[in-house]
Amino acid sequence: MGDDTERGARLPPRGRKILIGLSTASVYPENTEAAFRYAADLGYDGVELMVWAESVSQDVGAVTALVRKYAIPVQAVHAPCLLISQRVWGSDPVAKLERSVRTAEALGASSVVVHPPFRWQRRYAEGFADQVADLEQRGDVIVAVENMFPMRADGFFGGKERSAERLRRRGGPGAAVSAFSPSYDPTDSDHAHYTLDLSHTATAGTDAMKLAQRMGAGLAHLHLADGRGASMDEHLIPGHGTQPCVQLCRHLVDTGFDGQAVVEINTQNARTRRERSSMLAQSLAFAREHLEQGRAVSRSDRGQSGSDHDDS
Repeated sequence: MGDDTERGARLPPRGRKILIGLSTASVYPENTEAAFRYAADLGYDGVELMVWAESVSQDVGAVTALVRKYAIPVQAVHAPCLLISQRVWGSDPVAKLERSVRTAEALGASSVVVHPPFRWQRRYAEGFADQVADLEQRGDVIVAVENMFPMRADGFFGGKERSAERLRRRGGPGAAVSAFSPSYDPTDSDHAHYTLDLSHTATAGTDAMKLAQRMGAGLAHLHLADGRGASMDEHLIPGHGTQPCVQLCRHLVDTGFDGQAVVEINTQNARTRRERSSMLAQSLAFAREHLEQGRAVSRSDRGQSGSDHDDS
């Protein structure tokens, strides 16, 4: 066998389709039902349910009704761990992560996306790695810990966003402070599964390809977006920033990625629903083009006929 197989690298299953979902956060300020409607109209494979202040997002019965109405499954659940959702499902982050996994199970979702704990959540942070491991051992839902980014003095504390060009002229973003424990890089802890967010790598100034390599076979979930390295999280349409979106997508195909890809972009500036739909359609087209398994040839197949058909 080739070197990749000997090292245990994943090779792409022939003909397998990478499912591409839509984060319900991508349609904000529209609601959860609007996300299901866009996903159905545009041809997404499913949605990632962002659990936050909107009551429908917190209600398994209401979401189940949307699944049936639009024939769109919930692929993943994003736990309510944003600053703006600190009181959703109570104030205990341990209980909220447990409930997120149970919600995923009830909805038939295979993954839960969660951020590393905030530094001030000391009890949660101390037991976080063990809780994640225990939740995965007790069921079939993957808990994929997401890479985040530091708070920057010129973005979060200065009150005024600097443009990417201005940042470049002044030598980069300001002083950074991590709000996460042990850090905003989840590979600093030994988790089994990770979510890679390409907008967060831009804001953090993290090399996305190196992070993907550190995550290795544990990379189970992709938040497909883009960024230009501004001090605030941008979530641009993939291909509209500086992140190696194409390279990362091809890397996933070449290494046999068997997780999920979710478009998570910011459409708040869309002036009409038609404009928002166009932004979501562009993102889906990008994902389909660059995550299409059939275009990649695994290293073990190089030098052969190049046919994608089974030998049998």
